[in-house]
Amino acid sequence: MKFVAFERNKQGTGASRRLRNTGRAPGIVYGGNGQPQLIELDHNALWHALKKEAFHSTILDMELAGKEAKVLLRDVQYHPYKPQIVHVDFQRVDAKTKLHMKVPFHFVKAEESQAVKFENCVVNHVMSEVDISCFPADLPEFIEVDLSGMKKGISLHLSEVKLPKGVTAVTHGKKDPVVVSVAVVGGEEPTEAAAAVEGAPAAAAVPAAADAKADAKAPAKDAKADAKAPAKDDKKKK
Repeated sequence: MKFVAFERNKQGTGASRRLRNTGRAPGIVYGGNGQPQLIELDHNALWHALKKEAFHSTILDMELAGKEAKVLLRDVQYHPYKPQIVHVDFQRVDAKTKLHMKVPFHFVKAEESQAVKFENCVVNHVMSEVDISCFPADLPEFIEVDLSGMKKGISLHLSEVKLPKGVTAVTHGKKDPVVVSVAVVGGEEPTEAAAAVEGAPAAAAVPAAADAKADAKAPAKDAKADAKAPAKDDKKKK
């Protein structure tokens, strides 16, 4: 993808605010063999470009002062409640230096899997993107994940995902994270035998509770009778 940027001479909070009021978005380009350079872009053009997945995960052609440079989008800052871009960062790309960035997963053929078609299951996407390392020429726009082989009770791990040539996954210390899991819709209903076993303790507890209640009341009645007996005997003596 290609976009046009313009040189920006003024910097600072006030200058950036005035720039945004004129329909421009402030930004910066850094890395590579050059010095960091302040830039500005047309806000509306940038806003629509950011809605495209490729703008976030592919190498971009930036035209600046009549020259083109290969860059990657590195960061975007948005206004907390206005539909406005506050600042954008780009990094220059060196063909001989490996990149480290996030690339989205594209999940396909889940509806053709045994889990979905025959086993009343749904496929949960545990990861939506992955960190990768590769040279700029090998950078994929996305990584496709085939889910046609998913079955009930099976999870798909990152080591099972086929990565493009020259691409290595970066797991940040995690041994083999789960990418996709399978769950039964609504959960499995218990069998009749299991329900009977689960209900037995509750049923047995009802008579036991009744007996305990009866035993608790009995001493109270006896104590009441014993308390009245001496009073009657004393009355007869008088």
